Amino acid sequence: MSGFSEYDNYDGLGLGQLVRDGQVSPVDLLEEAITRTEQVNGELNAVVYKFYEEARAAIEAGLPQGPFCGVPFLLKDLHLLMQGVVRSNGSAMWRGEIADHDSTLVQRYRGAGLVIFGRTNSPELGLNPVTEPREFGPSRNPWDTHHTPGGSSGGAGAAVAAGILPVAHASDGGGSIRIPASCCGLVGLKPSRGRVPMGPEKAEGWAGQSTSHVVSRTVRDTAAMLDATSGSETGEAYSAPYYPGSFLDAVSSPPGSLRIAVSRSKWGQGEYQNEALTGLEKTVTLLEDLGHRIEEARPDFDGQAAGSALYTVICVNAALTVRQRATELGCSIEELDMEQGTRLCVQMGDATNGADYAAAIQMNQQIGRLLGQFHQQYDVLLAPTMASPPVPVGYISEAPPEEYGARLFNYMGDAGVHNQTGQPSISLPLHWSKEGLPMGMMFSAAYGNDALLLQLAGQLENAAPWREKRPPLHAQNID
Repeated sequence: MSGFSEYDNYDGLGLGQLVRDGQVSPVDLLEEAITRTEQVNGELNAVVYKFYEEARAAIEAGLPQGPFCGVPFLLKDLHLLMQGVVRSNGSAMWRGEIADHDSTLVQRYRGAGLVIFGRTNSPELGLNPVTEPREFGPSRNPWDTHHTPGGSSGGAGAAVAAGILPVAHASDGGGSIRIPASCCGLVGLKPSRGRVPMGPEKAEGWAGQSTSHVVSRTVRDTAAMLDATSGSETGEAYSAPYYPGSFLDAVSSPPGSLRIAVSRSKWGQGEYQNEALTGLEKTVTLLEDLGHRIEEARPDFDGQAAGSALYTVICVNAALTVRQRATELGCSIEELDMEQGTRLCVQMGDATNGADYAAAIQMNQQIGRLLGQFHQQYDVLLAPTMASPPVPVGYISEAPPEEYGARLFNYMGDAGVHNQTGQPSISLPLHWSKEGLPMGMMFSAAYGNDALLLQLAGQLENAAPWREKRPPLHAQNID
C-alpha cells in the first residue's frame, strides 16, 4: 500500500502530530487515503466526488500548521460549499454546480490544516435516515455491505469505519451524525445549536434543528475538531454559550459521579428492539461500575406531536430550498428532477400555513424548556441511538407505502428531539449485535454543555475501548 503503512495506528490528531514533527508528509497521507478510497469505494459507494488534484495542489501551496495539519478529510455532499468544486446535495437538481466561495466551516477546516480530497454520499437534501439517493445509488455498511451505514451522513460513516480516513464531516438535522455513528461503530457528536457556524449562506439550518460536525473513531478527534471549528461568525443570529476551556482537554478530565437518567421506551412511535435494550443494559452496568448514579426517568411530552413538529419544520425548509433552486434555474418546481419522496415532502411544506409552522416552532421551544428543566435534576439522559441494528439496504427506501411507517419507526430512535431542543447529543459505539452490527448508545446533556458529554465519552472510551474494532470490509485487510 502506497503512502504511509502505519496509517491505521493513528487518529486524526496523531497523524497531524506526525506531520508537524516531520515524521510523515501530507503527500504520504493523502496518497494513502486515495489508495484506500480506490480499494474499498467500489463496494461501499461512500465517496461520490473525488478532488484528488485539488488536494495535491493545496498541499503544494502550503498548509497551516493546525492540529490536523496534512490530515485527509472528506466533506459531506450537502450544504457546505468549497470554492471551485461541486456540491450537489445528493440530487440531480444541483448536478454539476460549482461553488464560487468557501463556507465559513470549510475555511475553518482548512485553517486546521485538513486536506479536503472529496465528498461523501448523502440522501437527496439529507431527508432520509439511510443513504440511498437516486443520483448516486446506495452507500453500504462496511460491517455488512447488505446493510445501511445510516443517514444522512452515511457516506461519511462508511468511509471512516472502512479506514479511508480517521474523521470526516457530517451534519445532523434529525439524527444524521448520530445515526451513521451508531450504524458504523463510530463517535458522533451533534453539538449545541449555534456552536458551529452555518454561514455565510445561512444563519441556521432547518430553523436551528440542523448543525454540522464530524464522525470519527476517537473522542479526542471529535473534541479537537470542535475546538478548531466552534465559535460564532459575524452577523450570527445567535451562538451557543461560550465555553472558556478546551474541548480536547475535557476528554481527559474525569466527569465525577453523574446523575444519569435512562429511558427504556421511546417518545415517538415504535419500540426499542431487543438488541437496543441489551446494549442499553450493558451500558447502564458500565456506568454504574464507573460510579455514576442511574435512575429510570425522562421528560413527559407528546412524542407524536413532537415528531410532527420536527417533520413540519423539515418539510417547510425543504420547500423553501427547492423553490429557491427553481428560481435560480428559471424553471417551475414541477420541472425540477427530484425523487418522489422529496417531492412529497416539498408538497407538504407548501401546504403548511404560517400558523401551523409557528406552532411547530413553538412546540420545539416548549420541549426545549421541558428538557432544560429536566437537566437541572439530571446531568445526562441515556437512550439507545437507534431502535434496531442497521437495516438492510432498500428496507426503508423501497418499502411498500403501507409498511413504510412501521419500518421507519422500528428503526429510528429519538435522536430528533435533541435537534428540536438544540441540546448537545453524542452517540458512542458501546454495543454490537449478535450478527456483529454496531449499535450506538446516545447521551444528551443540557444546552451548551458539550464539554460534559466529551468528559463522559472520554471516560467510557477508556473503560470500554472500541478503536481497534474494525469491520470485515476495511482498507487494511485489502492487499
